[in-house]
Amino acid sequence: MDPSQSNSWNESITLARSILRNRGERRKWLARMVVLTLVGIAIGQWGISDWISESPWRVLLWWGGCAVATCCVILFALYDALAVIREERSKEGRNS
Repeated sequence: MDPSQSNSWNESITLARSILRNRGERRKWLARMVVLTLVGIAIGQWGISDWISESPWRVLLWWGGCAVATCCVILFALYDALAVIREERSKEGRNS
């Protein structure tokens, strides 16, 4: 494997860990994902709905992509909720 690919992989892992371990960063990314998903739904509904409806493949790809984005937001929100519960329980354990 090329050393630059390994370095890029390590940087990606570091970035993911910093986002997932920091509550503020998680919330920022979650908000961005929600906005992006809502913008995609709005564009598909009002902006390019005529173009999308011209082909069943476009409908499938566009709305399938919106569905996948929505599922990712839901999963990330669930992760955030569980992480907050874990963080608060660990704080309780230290305070007792």
